[in-house]
Amino acid sequence: MDLHPYYETLRAATLLRAMPDATLDTLLPRLAARAQRYAAGTFPLLAGYPVPDIGIVLAGRLTACKTTPDGDSVTVTHLGPGGLFGDVLSASGAKSPVTLQADTDTLVLYLSYERIIRPAVADDAHWQLLQNLVATIGAKYLGLDRRLDLLICKSLRVRIALWLLDQAEKAGSDTFAVPLTRAALAAYLNCDRSALSRELGRMQREGLLETWRGSFRLLDKEKIIALTR
Repeated sequence: MDLHPYYETLRAATLLRAMPDATLDTLLPRLAARAQRYAAGTFPLLAGYPVPDIGIVLAGRLTACKTTPDGDSVTVTHLGPGGLFGDVLSASGAKSPVTLQADTDTLVLYLSYERIIRPAVADDAHWQLLQNLVATIGAKYLGLDRRLDLLICKSLRVRIALWLLDQAEKAGSDTFAVPLTRAALAAYLNCDRSALSRELGRMQREGLLETWRGSFRLLDKEKIIALTR
């Protein structure tokens, strides 16, 4: 498969960030790059299975879910184009604690983790790749720490405030859109959908934010920040 049309998407992934076409032309064959298509509703990865390769979403969207001890399914994260999975699990050799489901028809590029850490040619391009891998794992750790902050908060309002601020930081703007339905956002925040809608409605009436479908605008960011302190 010709991957050149997806090079911009690959550069959006932290593992291959900012790599020029010539570098990608060199690295991808070395890493046994292979593309795999998944129909909507299918599962690229099931909990309890090993993860030998690193995956990068080229098109479509995946949702990662974890089953709790009482049988409930909790949304862990969503992955769109440029989204990366398997980097931490491949390094640890552990079996996946989450299941990945394709929300839409999705195209994933797999790279051999074994070939990343044991390169046949240790040139500048590969050293950059290894540095990016370390940075990617570090960023995942910080992301998990932020998610833990959300889940340990008893107040739904504080959870919402933390999530809003995190999304605004990622977007680089106080106005942003997210690819989440209200039900998916409720699952991510580990709360009831009706309770989430009520709290967002109250925050909107208080002039803290505006929301319409999947779009948000922070109207009083200082007050939202104050909620988290």
